[in-house]
Amino acid sequence: DGIVRLVGSEMCIRDRDRLLASPHHGEHMAKYWLDVVRFADTNGIHHDHYRELSPYRDWVIRAFNENLPYDDFIRYQIAGDLYPEPSRDQLIASGFHRLHLIIDVGTALPEESFTRNVLDRVTSVGTAFLGLTVQCAVCHDHKYDPLTMSDFYSLTAFFNNIDATPETGRRSGTDFLRGLQPPYINLTNPQQEAELSRLEVEVKAAQADLAKRQAELRQIQKGQEALEAQEAAGDGVEANERSSEEADVQAKAKVTVEEAQKRLKAAQQARDDYLITIPAAMVMKERSEVRPAQILIRGAYDNPGEQVDRATPAFLPPMRDEDSQPNRMDLANWLVDPSHPLTSRVTVNRFWQQFSGVGIVRTAEDFGAQGEWPSHPDLLDYLAVRFVDSGWNVRQLLKEIVLSETYQQSSCATPEDYQNDPDNRLLARGSRFRMDSELIRDQVLATSGLLSRKLYGKSVKPPQPEGLWTAVGMPSSYPREFKPDSGDKIYRRSVYTFWKRGMPPPQMTILNAPSREECIARRERTNTPLQALLLLNEEEYLKAARHLASSVLEEKIQSDRAARINAIYETITGYVPSVAERKAFEQLVTDLESIYEESPELAAELCGEQTFPAEVNPARCAAWAMLTSTIYNLDITKTRQ
Repeated sequence: DGIVRLVGSEMCIRDRDRLLASPHHGEHMAKYWLDVVRFADTNGIHHDHYRELSPYRDWVIRAFNENLPYDDFIRYQIAGDLYPEPSRDQLIASGFHRLHLIIDVGTALPEESFTRNVLDRVTSVGTAFLGLTVQCAVCHDHKYDPLTMSDFYSLTAFFNNIDATPETGRRSGTDFLRGLQPPYINLTNPQQEAELSRLEVEVKAAQADLAKRQAELRQIQKGQEALEAQEAAGDGVEANERSSEEADVQAKAKVTVEEAQKRLKAAQQARDDYLITIPAAMVMKERSEVRPAQILIRGAYDNPGEQVDRATPAFLPPMRDEDSQPNRMDLANWLVDPSHPLTSRVTVNRFWQQFSGVGIVRTAEDFGAQGEWPSHPDLLDYLAVRFVDSGWNVRQLLKEIVLSETYQQSSCATPEDYQNDPDNRLLARGSRFRMDSELIRDQVLATSGLLSRKLYGKSVKPPQPEGLWTAVGMPSSYPREFKPDSGDKIYRRSVYTFWKRGMPPPQMTILNAPSREECIARRERTNTPLQALLLLNEEEYLKAARHLASSVLEEKIQSDRAARINAIYETITGYVPSVAERKAFEQLVTDLESIYEESPELAAELCGEQTFPAEVNPARCAAWAMLTSTIYNLDITKTRQ
């Protein structure tokens, strides 16, 4: 009947609850949403300057950790700034509308940039919440779905009223250095607020002092000018002497003014230096005067046509009647109305895709006529209704999926089963697919013992190949050159990795992570030789292999080769190797030790700076490190079975 049956022992349920309660659950869930909203740490386009958006990412992680009802998750992002007294989280969430690419000032006409930004906001809402390719109606009625140009531009009317410039600011000042474009809020705590207030008082005092000194100087200059006029009129020696005295006074006043200017500059610099350390979040803010919206003929920003009002697509249930002109909050409430046919289905389909590798509707980004028909429409309806009835409880939905008999199936099946249903659209077996790039990297770090479990904060830059940004950086780009972080920062989870749109992290994109230039609801999965080369030769992955090998060799309790191989294999894969596999690994270690004994320079290069037990010679340390790397590269390690 298409309905998922539930099974699971008490222990299984406890394990799922423990995983859902982990603060790292939010980090795992957030990365899929960050794909959808095209989250990145730079503006994209042209100079691709730094943009500070990490508070939005932290909010998404917290929202999943706190199991924020999904209807509020939507409301906060669509209209968080429109609550009567918006909380800090609601304002941060409204930064959803600030995640689009933004062009540098002076690169294009402001009108063109403004239009580009508005169209991007509508497109992101269409992909993220409606699962529709609404952008196909920018320059003509949608060719396949019942969406007209009028429908599309009626949606733009909700998003064209931001009180902000459409481009970046100039390349100077604290806003530029902080990666901010107004409107934004400073995320200060009471101590920081007090310190900022104190520094601002000092600036104002210095400004007042400078103004006073400048007024005094002007008064002295006027007196000097009067004396010089008397002297020119021949008023005698007395005027000449007084003029000389006034000149001395004027010179001293100039020095005093210069000192006051220096004090003001120092006070401003102290304030700015401190301000740069304060986190901030870009937010949405409505203009007081509503900006009209018009259909753009052929999608051209400079060819406006008929004016349109704020409205939702006519083929969907109407928005509830409002006494006044609807706003983004009304739109958000329309999206989460229980009668809405798309929002809940689109959402549960993406969660199903996350666990099964493919959605019930394969085309998670397109529920329209060109999208694929659901493999199990009754299942999709069932989950959507259950989700809404639960109060949009994400955690309950996830538990229902992972405790189902369908999810808990093994991927083992007969050749005939694979031939008859190669894509497993009938759900007759467990799904088997390569894990996402972030999962692969985080698993390597976690099992090696290197992973930093710190939560939240600014993006970090793990080591990358030298000159990584050279090809995409311009002389005035900020930042222009890639400078890796050090210490624990380089071992943080991949969700915190600095994402430059012009050159995203190769460890991610080589394994099919999107560039984050547009909304992506479904990652592709390819298999290329470059992926194997990355996993085999990436320096940080080799460092992780050396670290795990060293820790196992240091364990006195695991004194024999077989026990150590078992420990490494089980740590990485969660399984114990078969007898045949262990024998193959033992032979590999023997062969590698012989090779590295004959080539000690290779052993020294592979071992790097890693410290191994004193009794372990370089050849042995290199052999065990390479064995660990080999296990990291097995199919079982990077594939969801």
